[in-house]
Amino acid sequence: MGLKVMVVDDSKIVREFMVKTLKLTGIEIENVYLATNGQEGLDVAREIRPDVIFLDINMPVMGGVEMVEKMDTEGLMDATSVVIVSTEGSEVRIEELKRHGVKDYVRKPFTPESIRDVLEKRIGGGHG
Repeated sequence: MGLKVMVVDDSKIVREFMVKTLKLTGIEIENVYLATNGQEGLDVAREIRPDVIFLDINMPVMGGVEMVEKMDTEGLMDATSVVIVSTEGSEVRIEELKRHGVKDYVRKPFTPESIRDVLEKRIGGGHG
């Protein structure tokens, strides 16, 4: 059975590129869910419990940091691998997010290989 993947990013171009990139990885993906901000992402995560979430940090309504904090508080981080995909590279911010259970960080612009590598790590970690 394939992975349930969610992409949370306010940029339509980034969401579309991520969907194309996921198809190029060669990894079986059951479904890709899309959200335009952290609040939408949180609502979808509560409902479908995705295996992997690719999450931007800076978004309107609710950013990625707040979404991660709420997921952590609600116990949603245990079954989901959250991967930050952002232009922001602050080591302090990344470490803070990892303390909340974020599994990985991919810097924009990303490559299909970097996304595949992250997914392979997640599969090897018991997801899928």
